[in-house]
Amino acid sequence: MKSEGLPDDVFDGRPVVGICNTWSELTPCNRHLRDLAEHVKRGVWEAGGLPLEFPAMSLGETQMRPTAMLFRNLLAMEVEESIRGNPIDGVVLLGGCDKTTPGQLMGACSVDLPTVIISSGPMLNGKHCGEDIGSGTDVWKFSEAVRAGEMKIDEFLAAEAGMSRSPGTCMTMGSASTFACIVEAMGLSLPGNATIPAVDARRAAMSHLTGRTIVDMIKNDRRLSTILTRAHFENAIKVLTAIGGSTNATIHLLAIAGRLGIDLTLDDFDRIGSNVPVQANIKPSGDYLMEHFHYAGGVPALMNQMRDHLHGHLDTVLGQPIETYYEGAKVFNPAVIQPIEEVAGKPSGIWVLKGNIAPEGAIIKPSAASESLLSHTGRAVVFEDIEDYKARIDSPDLDVDENSILVLKGCGPKGYPGMPEVGNMALPKKLLEQGVRDMVRMSDARMSGTAFGTVILHVSPEAEAGGPLAVVRSGDVIELDGPGRRLTLCIDDAEMAARLEIRAAQPKENPHVRGYAKLYYDHVQQAHEGADLDFLVGCSGSVVERESH
Repeated sequence: MKSEGLPDDVFDGRPVVGICNTWSELTPCNRHLRDLAEHVKRGVWEAGGLPLEFPAMSLGETQMRPTAMLFRNLLAMEVEESIRGNPIDGVVLLGGCDKTTPGQLMGACSVDLPTVIISSGPMLNGKHCGEDIGSGTDVWKFSEAVRAGEMKIDEFLAAEAGMSRSPGTCMTMGSASTFACIVEAMGLSLPGNATIPAVDARRAAMSHLTGRTIVDMIKNDRRLSTILTRAHFENAIKVLTAIGGSTNATIHLLAIAGRLGIDLTLDDFDRIGSNVPVQANIKPSGDYLMEHFHYAGGVPALMNQMRDHLHGHLDTVLGQPIETYYEGAKVFNPAVIQPIEEVAGKPSGIWVLKGNIAPEGAIIKPSAASESLLSHTGRAVVFEDIEDYKARIDSPDLDVDENSILVLKGCGPKGYPGMPEVGNMALPKKLLEQGVRDMVRMSDARMSGTAFGTVILHVSPEAEAGGPLAVVRSGDVIELDGPGRRLTLCIDDAEMAARLEIRAAQPKENPHVRGYAKLYYDHVQQAHEGADLDFLVGCSGSVVERESH
């Protein structure tokens, strides 16, 4: 390694810091991470460490086919083995776009070295016709307006041009911003990590300080296993609720807990978060964007406001209690971070639904739904797979009305494969033209954290694995009882058993004959377990007994 121009003394006892970078020009959210890495290196050198940057697979949500979620576990494998196999003492994880940070953290947890996270940060607010617009959330709205004949395509393209004005993640409370908030709330980053805009000089300064922090963590042997406890996950769930965060966080937190051997279940998200109101008035659950959230005080101000709900004594990467992250933090704009007393009692959290369609659970985000549809009974309009949906959704002959429930199958972990963000199905064109803007939709898929609507997601077990969703037929009556947490296919037990018996007689075989897709299909867990690969659950540690020569 002296061929890199490193002097002799840097190999004499300095802590070696790996900088795991998911930079890529194919991932617009992460395209500035090389710059941030340079600031991390400054801090590492300053604190007496040796920084060495290495690449990891970059998962651009908007580019990866068939879906970035298919490759989250592959990234986790790569990160795990890169950390374990190389001579490093601690690692800084540079991620941003939705699946990069969770995948990196999953891999790091299975090695258990000192670890700290830097998120790429949100891009600047979108601008169109003098208004702030948000990536994802406003795309869905504008897209349906175009399909309804209310917006011309030229205006749609003009909005698109003003929406993505800088590097960084979606500036709505999408999955990337959600997980960045969770990382900060769990004390795995420095304060401000979630909300400082990607292009703000303060993110570069935070990266510099993070370089100092990782060296201190190595010297004091602060590993992930010595920091993270179940109580950290409870704080994460409560903050997830308070920010109106993405439903995707459920799958990622379950997978991370599985790597650490921490007992966390899908039911915990409902039980722990149900009494916490949504306080961050951020799209898609509210009106503002991440840049507004930062200027209003960010995650520290929100956590200070909800401090009575949190475990304040928990350890962090700084070796200080998490309460030091938010102690004394002020809310500078109560329209963005709303007072708890003003929002108490409104539907919030992640509701976990169970019933004969979803014996292992399904979820719905009430803060992004139409309250009038959270208790609803309707006739199923079934699409057997995504191709069936695309072929028929805009047909004038589709037998559907505004009270129907759209049901999409074949989009779970195995089914797509990879569990894509297609659960927020676009509504039938003929209903859009009638002014309908929301319907109950149900699938074994995910949806973008930027999306909205009365959407039932993550139905488990999935249809591809032979779950009851597979036997739902068009014309069946489905009852959603959100407040009662029930999801019921209104047929008797004998009819359900008969349908499932027919389905079991037609077992699905792995359609993938080689490569990662085959490995994934054979070993992926169901959504309620975190959709990790079954053989990756747990921790192998950092010790490698044999040398390379």
